[in-house]
Amino acid sequence: MLEIDNLRKRYGDKVALDGVSFAVRPGEMFGFVGANGAGKTTTMRIIMGVLEADSGEVRHEGRPVTYEDRRAYGYMPEERGLYQKMKVAEQVEYFGRLHGLTPAAARRTTAELLERLGLVERRGDAVEALSLGNQQRVQLAVALVHDPGVLILDEPFSGLDPLAVDALAEALKDRAASGVPVIFSSHQLELVERLCDSVGIISAGRMVACGSVAELRAGEGRGLLKVVVRGAAPGWAEGLPGEITVDGDRQVLLSADGDDQTILRRAVQAGHVEHFGRQEPTLVEIFREAVA
Repeated sequence: MLEIDNLRKRYGDKVALDGVSFAVRPGEMFGFVGANGAGKTTTMRIIMGVLEADSGEVRHEGRPVTYEDRRAYGYMPEERGLYQKMKVAEQVEYFGRLHGLTPAAARRTTAELLERLGLVERRGDAVEALSLGNQQRVQLAVALVHDPGVLILDEPFSGLDPLAVDALAEALKDRAASGVPVIFSSHQLELVERLCDSVGIISAGRMVACGSVAELRAGEGRGLLKVVVRGAAPGWAEGLPGEITVDGDRQVLLSADGDDQTILRRAVQAGHVEHFGRQEPTLVEIFREAVA
């Protein structure tokens, strides 16, 4: 387990992190979300040892993370670190050698990753000749080439087309399925909701919500009651809490209050009930509420 415990960081008068804590279990994909400047990148840089925290601790398997631990991590920084003139396969192999792989192991793993990430036909191209999406794939290959025990990825999906998003997402799911803790930051909340086992929401350097998506939804209450009635006369919901919208011959009631059974009886009397149930809040709605 990777544990981030009460991290604090200041830049002069600016508080960048104010007691940030969360944990990522083996095989778990953790989505780290927040506005620009909220503290995501600072947290990741401290985990990787690029920055030093003023206080707090990063632990792995219950002990403080060391330099040797971090050498075994896979890191994808916000500022991409590829050599633009170097060819794709040479670059991935080079980083594999930096991580201690033998030449043969680096070549073998590079070939596997290029196949996995759809880069075989670009193996001989210079990085600068690639699209942004393919450069992102190369950056991910560099992060994966040494079979890391932890993955830390800062905005890995930024600027990607849907096909590139799918390729990267599948690669991350495969790593998590093998037992690797995966942390990635993203502004694409729908993607985080789809991929992640748990989510941390950071605002102005403080964790304002953290847990599984189900736990965060439960924390927002029961959600809105949605009732869809076909063929009802106008005014059937008069006196009931909520708002009515009309869609052809259907009327849709969204209600945050009121007694479910009372609303159901009125709906049944009014017409044909096509839908009756609670709408769970989306991660976007949870995020807005948490940072408000």
